[in-house]
Amino acid sequence: MTELNRALAGAAEKGIISARQVGDLEAYLADRGISFGPASPDAAVDRDDAALDARAAEDSEQPRFVRGFHDILITIGVVVVLIGLWGLGGPFATLPVILVLAEILVRRQRLALPSVALTLALVHWVAMATYAVLSEHQDNWHPLTYTLVYLAAFPIPLALFYWRYRVPLALAGLVLSITSIAVMCVVFALDKLLGINVASDDYIVLFPLILLVGAVGIFAVAMRYDVSDPKRVTSRSDTAFWLHLAAAPALLYSLMGLVFTSNGSGTWWDGQASLGQAMAAILIVALFMLVGLVIDRRAFVTSGLLSLGGAVWTMLSKSGASLDSYVFVAFAVVGVTVLFIGIFWQRLRRAVMDLLPETITARLHAAP
Repeated sequence: MTELNRALAGAAEKGIISARQVGDLEAYLADRGISFGPASPDAAVDRDDAALDARAAEDSEQPRFVRGFHDILITIGVVVVLIGLWGLGGPFATLPVILVLAEILVRRQRLALPSVALTLALVHWVAMATYAVLSEHQDNWHPLTYTLVYLAAFPIPLALFYWRYRVPLALAGLVLSITSIAVMCVVFALDKLLGINVASDDYIVLFPLILLVGAVGIFAVAMRYDVSDPKRVTSRSDTAFWLHLAAAPALLYSLMGLVFTSNGSGTWWDGQASLGQAMAAILIVALFMLVGLVIDRRAFVTSGLLSLGGAVWTMLSKSGASLDSYVFVAFAVVGVTVLFIGIFWQRLRRAVMDLLPETITARLHAAP
């Protein structure tokens, strides 16, 4: 393949032009005597569009936290060293090492996967150190007060870590921690000012509603980062990836909470879910898959698989099928759904994007 071949294939993979347009352009140039690579009287037919779609699907959502086996090797070393130091010296021995490794591996060498591991190590350190400090107050404080103080320990370390090392996961964690604090502040205010306990049966629907508002906020921030980098070539796209990874399950399970709390307290696990709840869950999962296709984020597909399996399980159990049947049918339905969406991701996305106005599609990641 010549350089021009590679350039056209790369343009298709990045969504600049479609795979069909690549074939048409090759045929157009070949008709005018400009040959490059194997000539064909019908280059549009000869080009394997399915292969281009597969490559485009691989490139459409690639957070840059794995760049090679070197990153993996270094990350293994980071994890093993931190586990060993935690066992030997606890949090006091671990934090300095986290910061020293961050200076070397993140600030100087800009290694991607180790930056993720060190960010998670910092979150773990804050979680365990805060628990150790607050554990003596656990029996004396109200659970809401304890939870709010515990969550308040996360934003400042994450903000400082992001300011120093510019790790997208740290920024996403900062947004998530602030949102969690805001949700708990609303719950705390309802309890202390209005005497409303969201855990009581009379007000149990309030908590999923509050969580839904917080999840919508995270999703809005994620989309702000997404539309600011529609070609997904900067770290803003990575930040959006992590935020979507948090927003998708938060949105899903807050909606599921509304479904279950508004119509009884049955769940997938106690066998008390109704057929109507199962149908509502399937509709929610289908909506999430549609959203995932539109914004080209697979987190919205994978987050609903457990609920989809639970809904299929419930529908089959209500129909009187035997346990041996509906367990495996539920697995099969979820598996087929994943394979179908994964294999035909780009084609499904093109079909969905063609139905949307250009004012919307122009701000999103392009569909090849």
